[in-house]
Amino acid sequence: MADLIRGNTLAHNEWTWVKLPESTEPVRKAAGKVVMFKLTGEPAAPEDVVAACEVPAGKVMIPLTVWLRRREELAARVAAGEIAVWLDSHEEPAELAESLGGDLNRLPLIGVNFPKFIDGRGFSIAFILRTRYGYRNELRALGDVLRDQMFFFRRTGFDAYLLRADQKPERCIAALNDFTTPYQTSTDGITPVFRRRIGQKAIA
Repeated sequence: MADLIRGNTLAHNEWTWVKLPESTEPVRKAAGKVVMFKLTGEPAAPEDVVAACEVPAGKVMIPLTVWLRRREELAARVAAGEIAVWLDSHEEPAELAESLGGDLNRLPLIGVNFPKFIDGRGFSIAFILRTRYGYRNELRALGDVLRDQMFFFRRTGFDAYLLRADQKPERCIAALNDFTTPYQTSTDGITPVFRRRIGQKAIA
């Protein structure tokens, strides 16, 4: 069972992660090469698959496609704090925001899936959710969540991490503090080194 880190401590995971069945479509190719990732704008899961997706009782984190097509049915459970939504790496935060009338904070939790370690689009999704849409509740990294990414997860806005099953939580928690001085701005409010240097020159 995968471990959950919330903040910088190991936590109990009370949310069930609901997934759609894996696609049986053949691997697509472009210019003779295998397409590694799903692309934004690709057709969503078939209607019958989404309609048949089971949303069990209790706290559940459902795919964006299920939420978009069944949100009226699930509205009462959202109000009760029982529904969270997760986005795949090729999906747009704007779709989720629009479906909630711009108020993402109606959701107690939003998950972002990292289907492969080398797919970094989830970092941008997290940054957008925090900065553009003002999301303040739990933002959870899902999927291929590894020790080497932890520092960058936190910098871009994540505050919870559902680790890949083979990851050691104590090493992942330690990795949240791998670096002391960032070189870029982000959501965490830490002043990057280039701005510190500009400030020092101004004082001098």
